Amino acid sequence: MKNLYLFITILFLAGSSFSFGQVAGESNVIKKQGTYLGLSKPLRDMPQIHDESSMVYYNDEAKVRKNRVRPVYMDSTALPKKYDPLVQNFVTKASGSAEKSRGEVNLIQNFNGMNGAFPPDPSGAVSEDYYVQAVNVAYRVYNLDGTPATGIIQLKDLWLGSTNSGDPIVLWDRHAERFFVTQFQTGSNEILIAVSETSDPTGAYYTYSFQFNDFPDYPKYSVWSDGYYMTSNTQGDDIVAFERDKMLVGDATASMIALDIPVFASQYGFKSVLPADADGDLPPYGTPISMFLFQDDSWSASVTEDHIKVLKMNVDWITPSNTTIVIDQEISTAPFNSTFTNSWDDIKQKGTNQKLDAIASIFNYRAQYLKWPTYNTVLLCNVVDIDNTNTAGIRWYELRQDTDNDDWAIYQQGTYSIADGNSRFLGSISMDYNGHIGMGYSVSGPTEFPGLAATGRFAGDELGKFTFTETWAKKGVTFQSQANRYGDYSHMSLSPNGQEFWYTGEYIGSGGSRKTRIFSFNLQSQVGVKDESMDNDPTLILMQNDESILIEGSYLPNSKEMYIDLFDISGKLIERQTKETIEGKMSASFDKTGLSNGVYLVRIGKESFMRVEKIVVSK
Repeated sequence: MKNLYLFITILFLAGSSFSFGQVAGESNVIKKQGTYLGLSKPLRDMPQIHDESSMVYYNDEAKVRKNRVRPVYMDSTALPKKYDPLVQNFVTKASGSAEKSRGEVNLIQNFNGMNGAFPPDPSGAVSEDYYVQAVNVAYRVYNLDGTPATGIIQLKDLWLGSTNSGDPIVLWDRHAERFFVTQFQTGSNEILIAVSETSDPTGAYYTYSFQFNDFPDYPKYSVWSDGYYMTSNTQGDDIVAFERDKMLVGDATASMIALDIPVFASQYGFKSVLPADADGDLPPYGTPISMFLFQDDSWSASVTEDHIKVLKMNVDWITPSNTTIVIDQEISTAPFNSTFTNSWDDIKQKGTNQKLDAIASIFNYRAQYLKWPTYNTVLLCNVVDIDNTNTAGIRWYELRQDTDNDDWAIYQQGTYSIADGNSRFLGSISMDYNGHIGMGYSVSGPTEFPGLAATGRFAGDELGKFTFTETWAKKGVTFQSQANRYGDYSHMSLSPNGQEFWYTGEYIGSGGSRKTRIFSFNLQSQVGVKDESMDNDPTLILMQNDESILIEGSYLPNSKEMYIDLFDISGKLIERQTKETIEGKMSASFDKTGLSNGVYLVRIGKESFMRVEKIVVSK
């Protein structure tokens, strides 16, 4: 169904602060320059709170839920009728059997993050040296052993004249080696963005403000070659690209390009779309970005089957009016039920009748994108009702794309749950550079207070199944009372070397306190039977002389066909070679005489394996 719907609007938006691109008369494309707020003080020099008990976690974010309209169950013929057909580990009376497991995930780090407002909205990202967490309404830098590198810093102190409003997100732009931090402003309809001046998150940040006509609720972000992208739940200008190249150097003229979201068959109000977030090599500059949402056939008779919609956005910074967004595909899925209650009272807790919000009807953050030597992958997950009684499980997908401009297809899909009557929800899922998949999530139910757990699977395991035992990172201590708002989102990130998963989410502590946890794990370290050449970690060493970039690989998987690629920093493939690895070793070289001075990337890889290293070419 490629190019099924082309979104064209003829609404002309007027205003002196906007510049409009116009094609064939009129367009809904808005280009608007942001407000540069300047280079902040170094984070280490800002006011810091070291006694968290003195921190007041209050924000405006909880006021805006009226914008997050829940769908209702409209079509009684919708599938599935009762049980999710892909449900994993759900033991019925008929089968009475559970699935074999590989054992628990070995957690490397597992420590408390900051507390949080209501809800805490925990987000975090990892660099080579630091883990940075943000919650409503604070920000903190940790060393990788879990010790604090800074005190707690209020979000408002990062942007001059701002308030603690909420919905923070932290990203690590691995390609530029910069941290990206953001929050919204409820009173002024602003998005605030800060980009670290260097790779050190305790240093200074380039700070920007971007204004919208309507409130940009529930914003979600991604890194792409031609911009930082944002989607939000708002009445217009839902899909946004920010001028990444300029923001990385503190250019005061950095702008945004915004468009309205296309009209879907069922568009009930909670318009949260996930943009692909590049975790490995960037796609070539100018590659359209894919964005993802799903449609449930229970929401409307006009939705004939459960499916994933894929949007494609193509940004033109030179001629903004050429920017387009289209509904590019509809991918049929196995039937699911994403409709819980109409009041957000979805998930049971132990010891109370107070229910929690499952954050249903949207994909959970993030849509992790990886560019492999011969295909691309995207990982997605969302909460589903597995038995039509509001017991939640996590539906997840691995999509694959043969080339950058090809269609996406489901490579595998599954629904994760455990046969104990408790719910799994608020998941976040990613893949490492070995093709292994890790997922962190919340657990709550009749026998469990709200806590956090993880699972995983190896690249070669049976498709659609997580094969590691549910592993608790932190059990809840008691229940949340008086309100159903919980978490709102969690965040799984991948370390720069592509080997470790880092996750943060909410759990309930003593006295009903809102707590967050940060934990990490490495699935490759738990591979029991390896290729004999991989008794040590794969190593890629880059060197250069006057004429060549020299590559030496050791402890690699033996392969008749290992790809060696040279990219520029924008993701453009300069040259590809194919080599055989013998006894884990491989060598290659690239001619650098025609290259300009600058940063380049060398990737070696095959299916379900890759390693990437940077090299600075100088002549």
